[in-house]
Amino acid sequence: MSHYEAPIREPLVLGDKSYHDITEDIARPIEGAANKNWYIAFYISLAAMLWGFGCIFYTVGTGIGVWGLSKNIGWAWDITNFVWWVGIGHAGTLISAVLLLFRQKWRMAINRSAEAMTIFAVFQAGLFPIIHMGRPWNGYWVLPMPNQFGSLWVNFNSPLLWDVFAISTYLSVSLVFWWTGLLPDFAMIRDRAVKPFQKKIYALLSFGWSGRAKDWQRFEEVSLVLAGLATPLVLSVHTIVSMDFATSINPGWHSTIFPPYFVAGAIFSGFAMVQTLLGIMRKVTNMEDYITRMHVEYMNIVIILTGGIVAVAYATEFFIAWYTGSPYENYTYLSVGAATGPYAWAFYSLLFFNILTPQILWFKKIRRSFIWSFIISIFINIGMWFERFDIIAIVLSKGHLPSTWWRFEPTFVDVGIFIGTIGFFFVLFLLYARTFPVIAQAEVKTILKSSGEFYKKRREQGIPTKPAIVVTNAAAIKKEDSDNTLNE
Repeated sequence: MSHYEAPIREPLVLGDKSYHDITEDIARPIEGAANKNWYIAFYISLAAMLWGFGCIFYTVGTGIGVWGLSKNIGWAWDITNFVWWVGIGHAGTLISAVLLLFRQKWRMAINRSAEAMTIFAVFQAGLFPIIHMGRPWNGYWVLPMPNQFGSLWVNFNSPLLWDVFAISTYLSVSLVFWWTGLLPDFAMIRDRAVKPFQKKIYALLSFGWSGRAKDWQRFEEVSLVLAGLATPLVLSVHTIVSMDFATSINPGWHSTIFPPYFVAGAIFSGFAMVQTLLGIMRKVTNMEDYITRMHVEYMNIVIILTGGIVAVAYATEFFIAWYTGSPYENYTYLSVGAATGPYAWAFYSLLFFNILTPQILWFKKIRRSFIWSFIISIFINIGMWFERFDIIAIVLSKGHLPSTWWRFEPTFVDVGIFIGTIGFFFVLFLLYARTFPVIAQAEVKTILKSSGEFYKKRREQGIPTKPAIVVTNAAAIKKEDSDNTLNE
């Protein structure tokens, strides 16, 4: 009995589930029709995406003068949104890679959605620098490759180029890590497929997975290697994004606290977005038995921890600005950005959403509530957007020279593109939920005997639950267990 969980732990898989039930539940969203919740979420997301695409086409056709930026605040909503999306993309790889290395069972129901979130969020982030160029068809110029200008190379000293390398590496590793984990599930859908075309597609996606012991051995080895590669990438990517600001000489940006502060904030916002997606995922794919209150509570505990780190970073940032004795730092942090400046509304929003809101999660009832967790996760991501907006708009609005002062006000195009990327993100996520297995069925099956509700109840009642041959339903499990009891 030593390999079983303590009885006091709540089950991670609810209901009288057998191995066959898990396969059926995970395959159902792909093989069956979508439910009403999926269609409602999809059409809302599609409308937002189309509005955003319209604003992007208008920007490309007219020029980025339709945005609210100026020659002083050249980084406006677009770079704010870029940093926000990159931050959201962090938690996916963190949940998968770090929790895999630490052998945490609760990751198994949520890691697939978190990894998909990483891929789709990085897609959204990549849109903004390309649009910001004004000539998106020249986007390939950021890559160090031979071009029509002979020996003209990119500026390797630019932190913006470091972003290109960091984010493309992060996207590549995350994509391979995600796809590797999907192989057994693609093979499961392939073997169940009835339509020849569907069978061919999933056969192609599964890379010839056969389920032999050798396949599983390689799968485990590759997963661990990729998790080991992805873990330092989580720290490096947002560190390099923070260098866009920290390597400048602007008061409010020229700060060594930015790298750890950005990484903590990225993990904070990323976990909040996973919490938002889990709330939607449970309803649109009917996965209530697999995404449980325990998963929500564990996620909220991480949010409390990272939220505390972010709060300490804010306090440190303001203290150092005062301690330097620099009137420029004081002015940026304590006058323009705080209660007395024109951006006071954004500053107080930042404090409310990022510092005060997560403190509600200390109460167990709220921490375990699906609705409250969903609402608080949205609030946190609003707060993290305000953090990025404050860093960019406040610092650039008041430079050293009064002649360069400018107040940024977004236009409908700025707002439209941002809402469009949110819609695009959810369209991709909802389509993924209908075509890809959203839970790693093989991994969930490995914890069924130790963490499943049915088996935990049987052990509490003193009824033996010996490892058995593969069975097809809960009734067969009960019959097998009763036979075992009679034999003993």
